[in-house]
Amino acid sequence: MDDDIGKIKVIPDYFQPSTSEDSSPPNKPPVKSPPRTENCLRSDSYLWRKKRFRSAGFMLNLLNLKGLPWGSGADGQEKVELTAAELESLRAQLADLEEREAHLKAQLEHVDEILRFARLSGYLHIRTRWKPLPGEPPPIDDTDVDDWLPRFVVLHGTCIFFYMVCTDLSPQDSALLSDIVEVDSLPCFIREEDTQYSFYILTRQGLRYECSSASKIQVDSWLTALQADCKSKPDTKPDTKLLNGDHS
Repeated sequence: MDDDIGKIKVIPDYFQPSTSEDSSPPNKPPVKSPPRTENCLRSDSYLWRKKRFRSAGFMLNLLNLKGLPWGSGADGQEKVELTAAELESLRAQLADLEEREAHLKAQLEHVDEILRFARLSGYLHIRTRWKPLPGEPPPIDDTDVDDWLPRFVVLHGTCIFFYMVCTDLSPQDSALLSDIVEVDSLPCFIREEDTQYSFYILTRQGLRYECSSASKIQVDSWLTALQADCKSKPDTKPDTKLLNGDHS
């Protein structure tokens, strides 16, 4: 009979300990793997063949030699049958890949050398102007002309190098520090809705490099480095010894 204790209903013999027979864990049937069907066997065979010809297939795809005829050799192994023209094309593509690899290696070594040995490097927007000669009329105001071009500028040794991109092996232009007579800042301006900080470099030949960047820290770094090397500012007489290449 059920007894009521308050609001708790007690059921007698419900929490009786189980017998020894019930305490033993039930024996679970072993899990059997599904039988290998014909599709599984075909898949294994396909994976084996794919692994076998992986390297050869990769090279053929890399060299764009598609639809090549496959045949069987005397030992029963499959092989690719190439005509003389296809073989010559394969050799030409291999030579092109080797040449490209050598060029990329040279670019990598060049960038590594710049990063390790250059005193200062980075992308700046550059435009060039010529200082008017005595007696020439003043230049036309072209402040609205947007002819700023990105260049990778490197300060290395006693030269400034101007590269199109950082991976170029040869600079597009260069200037000797001994030829620089003025280095100073230029007014800020707005370009593509961003404030551009700028400075200029004037050489003794009258060539003026105007450089700009959206980073004021970058422009200040270039100004500090160049003014320290060239020892010259506007309205000051340049150091004769430095201009002559004498650093003593």
